[in-house]
Amino acid sequence: MYMYNEAKSLLHIGGETLFSSEPIYTVSFFGHRVISDFSSVEPKVEQLISTLLTHHQHVDFLVGRNGDFDLMVTAAIKRWQTQTHSDACSLIWILPYPTAELQAHLPDFKTYYDDIEVCQAAAHAHPKQAFQIRNREMVERSDLVVFYVTHSHGGAYQTLRYTQMKNRRLLNLGLCPYHR
Repeated sequence: MYMYNEAKSLLHIGGETLFSSEPIYTVSFFGHRVISDFSSVEPKVEQLISTLLTHHQHVDFLVGRNGDFDLMVTAAIKRWQTQTHSDACSLIWILPYPTAELQAHLPDFKTYYDDIEVCQAAAHAHPKQAFQIRNREMVERSDLVVFYVTHSHGGAYQTLRYTQMKNRRLLNLGLCPYHR
């Protein structure tokens, strides 16, 4: 049902190709806090980013900053930006609420990310609820939602289930056995 064909550099879900003529294509990323096998996941992330940027005029990449997968994705996007000197994508950090870390390092973060947003719908919610509210807002904004989910619990898994319920396009690089 969900397939990435590396030989043809095409991304398919069912029989549908995930390339559009929209001027800005938006992709969100969600994954577990810990990735046990970086070496198998990182090449998939890099190939996906390259493929998306090859087939779209501009891609907005929406990321959190809450674990290994987020940091891996962010690093891959930054490497692509550095190597190509292209403005074909934007790296946007979405926070559920303002944090002390953000305030303490705002100049550095503004240099690193193309944009930083605080999810207004989540900003005043209880911290445990705020992440799921932020995640749902990101899903709603996205043309494609990419996951690294390998087990059926946690926030990334809950967001995967929400994405399925909303019939949004998704790709799970973790190939969770519970993913339908």
